[in-house]
Amino acid sequence: MIALGIVPLVGTSYLYEAILTPFLALALAGLGLNLLTGYAGLLSLGSAAFMAVGAYAAFNLSLRLPILPLPVTIFAAGLVAALAGVIGGLPALRLRGFYLAVSTLAVQFFVAWALNRIGWLSNDSPSGIVTAPRLVVAGISFEDARGRYLFSLAVVALLTFAAWRLVRSPTGRDLVAIRDHETAARITGVRVARTKLLAFGLSSFIVGVAGVLWAFAYLRTLEPAGFNLDRSFQILFIVIIGGLGTLRGAFLGAGFIVVLPLILARLGAAILGDGFDSGTLEMCQRIVLGILIVAVLIREPAGLTALLDRAVGRLRGRAA
Repeated sequence: MIALGIVPLVGTSYLYEAILTPFLALALAGLGLNLLTGYAGLLSLGSAAFMAVGAYAAFNLSLRLPILPLPVTIFAAGLVAALAGVIGGLPALRLRGFYLAVSTLAVQFFVAWALNRIGWLSNDSPSGIVTAPRLVVAGISFEDARGRYLFSLAVVALLTFAAWRLVRSPTGRDLVAIRDHETAARITGVRVARTKLLAFGLSSFIVGVAGVLWAFAYLRTLEPAGFNLDRSFQILFIVIIGGLGTLRGAFLGAGFIVVLPLILARLGAAILGDGFDSGTLEMCQRIVLGILIVAVLIREPAGLTALLDRAVGRLRGRAA
């Protein structure tokens, strides 16, 4: 209610463009990865690749099939990303743990290669950078900063609700069973191979839609550099910091990753002033951010979700 009712009334363009819109896109990507890694126990380092597949699929569908409404385009782009996820998840039928992570890393490298080498994907742009299509639904434009935020909020809310229903369904329980003990899950009748591929498909669908939001609503452009390996690690950090196996963890982790660097940048500029160049300030910011991440995980290995639950429990205990 706050995000929908109050923020649009008091928010500024900077708040929408620099904080809220990237927060929503990264939170959605973290949500998708959490279904795969947190609930199914399958480690992936290719999240940015599936974001790129979704974003470029939506771009090409908008370019070559302009008759399609934007929601249909985004849904179809998610399906393309899901298909890529299923194909990329085939090694999960044989591999586990870090070996599986390395195989998904190969997907990341292949997608990066394709985006740089296949000009058709970027409409043969010489620079490889293309402008994202306009956000228009049923004649209503969402081109301004607040409109892009509201559009992203609607998509994230819808997919979060769908994920919430999924993890409470028999399919969600199958995912957890595979994560906890694959052999026991197979003995109890869980179709392990099918469920693993389904996890990759569902996760990649959500991550692909997050890629559309990242490119269409936040960056407003599409370029391979926006979906590099650093982005995959950023999404993985979001899931780990927020808490594996929780939907809230994706949002808490994204808030930590998006908001904290901005706060550190402001503090660094205020404390150090003009005595250091921007590169030094950025390096100091990364060092401090890394120290804070390690401190949080040492304090609570289960992530910010467990830390928050513990704090709320203590407050309730004192109130009682």
